[in-house]
Amino acid sequence: MAIYLDFENHIKEIQNEIELALIRGDEDAKEILEKRLDKEVKSIYSNLTDFQKLQLARHPDRPYAMDYIDLILKDKYEVFGDRHYNDDKAIVCFIGKIDNVPVVVIGEEKGRGTKNKLLRNFGMPNPCGYRKALKMAKFAEKFNLPILMLVDTAGAYPGIGAEERGQSEAIAKNLQEFASLKVPTISIIIGEGGSG
Repeated sequence: MAIYLDFENHIKEIQNEIELALIRGDEDAKEILEKRLDKEVKSIYSNLTDFQKLQLARHPDRPYAMDYIDLILKDKYEVFGDRHYNDDKAIVCFIGKIDNVPVVVIGEEKGRGTKNKLLRNFGMPNPCGYRKALKMAKFAEKFNLPILMLVDTAGAYPGIGAEERGQSEAIAKNLQEFASLKVPTISIIIGEGGSG
């Protein structure tokens, strides 16, 4: 069942009316309602407030990094760990092919459901996640592979342990190193694009 945000309630009502018209077999009413729905959708989404845009970016039905990876990446192999401390499940890294072109994909994954969200730390990376991403970027550069980055985060994990393990240094180093990569990189904001 679709989840509607508060400002989308009128859209929901019109869609319900369309379903009723279909059940009744009333094609004329269905066409009129579809035109009304189209007009309402354009009206609502062309006048969103900043908070409504944020609500859409955080929408639970929105696709996450793993949804895109499963859809577009073939012959994929997931890479784990940062070679220093641990593996951060908030950052996912893959080597694979898109249209038979070898690529590296780095994504921020929030997870679905309580257990998976906890496993993925709600998409808030720790220092080892940033180091894992940098490791994969350097791998891509060494083998001249393009990098696709899927961004969806509220920001870096703000915990004491993350700070003790060098959160700010890991972020700063990534900014510096990613800016000087000599391979094509594409960053796609698929949800939130918070700091970190």
